[in-house]
Amino acid sequence: MTETALALSLGGFTFMITVIWGGPLIRVLRMLKLGEQIRIDAPKRHFTKMGTPTMGGWLVVIPVLLVTGSLNIVSILGPLSVLGRSIILPIFMLLANALLGTWDDWKGIRGRVLGEGLRARLIALVGALVLKYGLDAPNMFLPNFSDEISLGIWYVPVALFVIVGTGSALNLTDGLDGLAGLIAATAFAAYGAIAMLQGQVFLVRFCFTVVGALFAFLWYNAHPAELFMGDTGSLALGSTLAVVALMTGQWPLLVIIAIIPFATTLSVIMQVAYFKLSKGRRLFKMTPIHHHFELIGWSETQIVQRFWLVALLGTMIGIALALI
Repeated sequence: MTETALALSLGGFTFMITVIWGGPLIRVLRMLKLGEQIRIDAPKRHFTKMGTPTMGGWLVVIPVLLVTGSLNIVSILGPLSVLGRSIILPIFMLLANALLGTWDDWKGIRGRVLGEGLRARLIALVGALVLKYGLDAPNMFLPNFSDEISLGIWYVPVALFVIVGTGSALNLTDGLDGLAGLIAATAFAAYGAIAMLQGQVFLVRFCFTVVGALFAFLWYNAHPAELFMGDTGSLALGSTLAVVALMTGQWPLLVIIAIIPFATTLSVIMQVAYFKLSKGRRLFKMTPIHHHFELIGWSETQIVQRFWLVALLGTMIGIALALI
């Protein structure tokens, strides 16, 4: 079996096992009354989503951990190296941020939205240090430059910023049914393709395992959603995507491949800055930007589909630039 076929097969297998246990997970979350809380200033149509089970990120995280963990057992007991040590860091990032996001979701359900910025930065710092001194990841590649560009001592703070920023960006994107899941799946598939071009076979398998789990999550998260990702999923997937991008050295392409999350973050920054400079005026009707389009009359399905089309185009351009 070729590496490409194995990676795609892992994605398909992960999809099947994730879909199977999605229903029982939703019933457990409903029984525990772990339902989504809606912002008071959110578009009115969102109030129908009140109480929809959240913490759905575990629907993705657990199967990914099980599949990669099983491969690890095979590599220990058998002669073949199925899981490379390079996969340990993405797994750590996925699990650590899922736990952190779960705590954040729990506090949100209980009415205390505190945020976990400091802990997220500490986890990201661990990731940046491991990338630099443990995995010796390539510093940076740019289109039309065949050689690696060294960042020297600046690599750690840059990697820290990329991990925290990407996690926050996907978290802001998680506001409409199916949006964050589609964007994350597309981005992981793109970096899976880039890792394949670099011969990082273990990273390719990991990426497509995540894609398979995300497709299964979308089975339950498609409009009207039965399950929400929550911070549990968005923080874990965003930070892990950043680590994967950093491991390829093609992290500058995140701005293009993950154009929707970064545009969403930019809309929030612009809104806050304009509000302060204009002394109370707003640049958008509401941010993150997808809520602005809701308020001007786009349906939720229209926004998700159109944003995904933009994300697909960004993915195509990003992979093309990685080939240059």
